Amino acid sequence: MALPSDVSPRAFATAISKWQSIVGREWVFTSDEDVALYRDSYSPLAGEQDERVASAAVAPANAEEVQKIVQVANTYKIPLYPISTGKNLGYGGSAPVLSGSVVLDLKRMNRISDYDEINGTVLVEPGVNYFDLYHFLQERGGKYWIDCPDPGWGSVIGNALDHGAGYTAGDHRNHFDSHCGMEVVLATGEVLRTGMGAVPNAKTWQQYKYGIGPYIAGLFGQSNYGVVTKMGFWLYPQPDAFFRGSVTVPKRADLAPLVNTVNRLENLGVVNGMIGFQSPLAADLGKPALQALIDKPGGWVDAELDRYAADNGLPNWSCSLAFFGPTEVVAAQWKYAKECFSAIPGANFTNDETISFPLTAQRLAELKKKETFANRNVEFGIPSLSIFSIGARSASNPNPTDGHVWFSPIIPRNAESLMQAQRVFYQASKEAGLPPTSPFSGPVTCWHRSFIFIMGFPIYKDPQINKKNREGFRKMVEVAAEHGWAEYRTHTIYYDDIADTYSYNDHVLRRFQEVIKDAVDPNGILSAGRYGIWPKHLRKKQA
Repeated sequence: MALPSDVSPRAFATAISKWQSIVGREWVFTSDEDVALYRDSYSPLAGEQDERVASAAVAPANAEEVQKIVQVANTYKIPLYPISTGKNLGYGGSAPVLSGSVVLDLKRMNRISDYDEINGTVLVEPGVNYFDLYHFLQERGGKYWIDCPDPGWGSVIGNALDHGAGYTAGDHRNHFDSHCGMEVVLATGEVLRTGMGAVPNAKTWQQYKYGIGPYIAGLFGQSNYGVVTKMGFWLYPQPDAFFRGSVTVPKRADLAPLVNTVNRLENLGVVNGMIGFQSPLAADLGKPALQALIDKPGGWVDAELDRYAADNGLPNWSCSLAFFGPTEVVAAQWKYAKECFSAIPGANFTNDETISFPLTAQRLAELKKKETFANRNVEFGIPSLSIFSIGARSASNPNPTDGHVWFSPIIPRNAESLMQAQRVFYQASKEAGLPPTSPFSGPVTCWHRSFIFIMGFPIYKDPQINKKNREGFRKMVEVAAEHGWAEYRTHTIYYDDIADTYSYNDHVLRRFQEVIKDAVDPNGILSAGRYGIWPKHLRKKQA
């Protein structure tokens, strides 16, 4: 057992005993076998001395037990690491940032309450996953959809607090922005409710976010200032129809009017579903003629890629657009979008089928049967685990990796930045000795007005390969920062690296975060090191 730093065995044993009396002996986990379940399944440090491991875990059943657990931790100054369901694979899983921390496992807190069918709101606890909420709503008529990320087994609250995103319409894809009202157990053991929830017997807790005074709910996203035990969410009314159409353009330079038109249509609300940018040239990667152009000294030349595309009957760019709404409105939106894109010479269009809702049982079965990562039902608010088909063992991939870590910097939503990022990261990955990123990588567009340029770093059971990849990851972080880009979210072992890139005015952001940390958690017991925010007594050790 890896005891927390600066905690005596006697104090730890006393705390364990007190927690057992609070939640029951069966919900305090101290055996090596049980604690091993809280390791990061995709740890870049797997099998190494520095791998992040817990000392124990405790699983409360309600907010009152969380209060008591926190109070005991404060008394004995034992670090806690709250998790919702621990399914944040690729970003750290259930393992603590600070080895020796006790995992505060909130999986038993899985109640769904205060469902408002008129306003489309719901209040959930941390143990509620996307499958749970989906089935809850289906049992009540399916009038509302959830917006879920790729793996449906994750916590609704946990994903929102880590600024996760999904695939349905508009602002519902931004899971933190679509929340309204939260209950938080502070490090002191006090319970705080944000927004209108601060009014006793509140009637509008899930309907108006702000309440009065400063908006503080944002302080609990990607932070370690409290333990969120309840959170409200706005649901998406089931639309009548879904339609997807695609536009292709012939030249590299056409990306600028393509992106500009998409931005205008999305900001107008004409396009309200997920947008996908791709380069059909990606399908030819590895072919000698194209690879020679890509690896040309000094980098590829756009005019030469244009000629290659023309000679092979390929467009340079494609963009898929999704629309939700009444059938007639969706058709009109697509008609208007095509008129706008037609201003780009050589633009061509492809129409997909219109899907009507509610889905019949037969239609739902058909969709589930043919679901793949490329054809995902998450776009219709249906959680799944199809994301794990990526890189799975198959005839074409007999030796899959053992996991992955995401590198996900935010870049401006314009053509110049996207093509610059393609060149910069392709070259940087080669120089770092990594498998080169695709020179035709498309961005993720879950949020308005920005791109995510996401890349997966493989994890293996070989520490030497993992070490090389960790060095490469940190090199990519540095390269991104040199261009004014930085990650919005990262794996736990890179929290400090990413926090260091937010260095404006001598790291005033981090210093401000530390002032808050010292004020609300003076003993530093909650999630030490989360997103680079360390308690006072550990800062020098991390420097």
